[in-house]
Amino acid sequence: MSAPTTKKPTVTEREARQVAEAAREQDWRKPSFAKELFLGRFRLDLIHPHPLPADEDVRRGEEFLARLREFCETKIDSARIEREARIPDEVIAGLKEIGALGMKIDTKYGGLGLTQVYYNKALALVGSANPAVGALLSAHQSIGVPQPLKIFGTQEQKDTFLPRCARTDISAFLLTEPDVGSDPARLATTAVRDGDDYVLDGVKLWTTNGVVADLLVVMARVPKSVDGKGGITAFVVEADSAGITVENRNAFMGLRGIENGVTRFHQVRVPAANRIGPEGAGLKIALTTLNTGRLSLPAMCVGAGKWCLKIAREWSAAREQWGKPVALHEAVGSKISFIAATTFALEAVVDLSSQMADESRNDIRIEAALAKLYGSEMGCLMADELVQIRGGRGFETAESLAARGERAVPAEQLLRDLRINRIFEGSTEIMHLLIAREAVDAHLSVAGDLIDPDKSLQDKAKAGANAGVFYAKWLPKLVAGPGQLPTSYADFKHGVDLSPHLRYVERHARKLARSTFYAMSRWQGRMETKQGFLGRIVDIGAELFAMSAACVRAELLRSQGDHGREAYQLADAFCRQARVRVDELFTRLWSNTDDLDRKVVKGVLGGSYEWLERGIVDPSGEGPWIADATPGPSERENVRRPFG
Repeated sequence: MSAPTTKKPTVTEREARQVAEAAREQDWRKPSFAKELFLGRFRLDLIHPHPLPADEDVRRGEEFLARLREFCETKIDSARIEREARIPDEVIAGLKEIGALGMKIDTKYGGLGLTQVYYNKALALVGSANPAVGALLSAHQSIGVPQPLKIFGTQEQKDTFLPRCARTDISAFLLTEPDVGSDPARLATTAVRDGDDYVLDGVKLWTTNGVVADLLVVMARVPKSVDGKGGITAFVVEADSAGITVENRNAFMGLRGIENGVTRFHQVRVPAANRIGPEGAGLKIALTTLNTGRLSLPAMCVGAGKWCLKIAREWSAAREQWGKPVALHEAVGSKISFIAATTFALEAVVDLSSQMADESRNDIRIEAALAKLYGSEMGCLMADELVQIRGGRGFETAESLAARGERAVPAEQLLRDLRINRIFEGSTEIMHLLIAREAVDAHLSVAGDLIDPDKSLQDKAKAGANAGVFYAKWLPKLVAGPGQLPTSYADFKHGVDLSPHLRYVERHARKLARSTFYAMSRWQGRMETKQGFLGRIVDIGAELFAMSAACVRAELLRSQGDHGREAYQLADAFCRQARVRVDELFTRLWSNTDDLDRKVVKGVLGGSYEWLERGIVDPSGEGPWIADATPGPSERENVRRPFG
């Protein structure tokens, strides 16, 4: 066996992009509503009528939600978790007892076998009780050992590990490193084959659940060899293996109870039988796992929105200023309307995406990514508006409020807890790029060689011919559509008329596709550098998807006789608010400060504006910007703290 390397991989921007491109799913075998939307085709038939879960799935899901609600109300003391920065052992033991560790695991392995819809409802519920508990359960099941084994594991691996994950063992996912975030091509942790084992060396950062985990999914780079192709590879690793040290339990501005750490691997032996999939498939496994795993974060944002609405309603009715409740003052009322309408739409997005995932009729990789992006951004906005509505009391801690005799409302805690969702499991900026790549996939499939500098003239000529055929058929269809007919979508008119909003979505989906085409024609190979433009394209798509989901959900509730009139009102309010945002985003596609911003950034990095920084004291401590992650034995105490 060769010694572990201490040299960090040197990767060019092009090589990094190639690694990411190789990891993404290349084919579209199933229809995708969101993909069609970005291509200018409003395929309402893919989501309407709204898909529904089977009666048996509903029965089992509702039974578990009832048990979970009782547990949350009687056993989870969120104030204690916030105060002690730790989830008590008895809470974890109770979650194991009711089967919460195995919500998504098949019943034949001892799990509950809940659908994605009910798993997300459970996360919304437990996350409202305490977000750190929700994060623990989500990290364990959405990205930890159970999900990748469900999709890619061998039968032997499933038989070995899934029963443990369903009832007793907590799992964690280890990808990020001190010098590696969203660019996995620079992954430095190695796994060297040695007989029937691999030997792991490296350091992993921000290992959610890593401090308390029993099982780990670890991504490591396998060197090429005669027997294997090498590459980034996934392994199931026992957390108590010799050579594993949890060197630090990290602390954050929010999610104070989260068990997140720094984990060092030194000569850790892992059986080859614990490798998930073939060598080099690690990133593909990670990205595929996240396709549905990303739905857990917006699910908890739905729970947060519901709580924001409850507190805003109760507080704004009780608090009076200038002779009437503050809710009746327009400045406050508009914030309440935003929270109510956005909560309705976000729940519509998550439920629709989850049900489509359960049915497996559609490819939801873009829908799940949009849900994560939209939910994390809107969740933060709703929490911020709640803090503003509460005024000084919103900025005051729940403990301080209680100490002086008022209701302990943790509004400021919610704002801190939700902030990480814009970074977790793909930052907003990375999600923009990921979704944009999928959104322009059809264009790159037919015209990619035209803008690839490495392609020959012959390849470019062939691509040009293919592109000509594609665009000759596609572009004319973007000129007119049902959105221009006043009678379109008339079945969405019941008291409140939602049909104009669906016509708006159809028209602007075509406009979105035209804008993307114009941009590709204008910038060609430089398109990938226009991150501001691509981000706005994605944000427009997210709003159009949310509008569609809100209307379809309102019609579902109306058809079921379940608050249909109110649902239509909320959908109407949301769509009107979203249309204002979409119109602004379209304007900013072509009227923005992107070019000027790039010049300013170069000036900042070049030191041209250092004079602007004078007149302050920097309270930062000493130390490197990025901690040393050189492989080797740990010199620190192991702070791993498994439950039970």
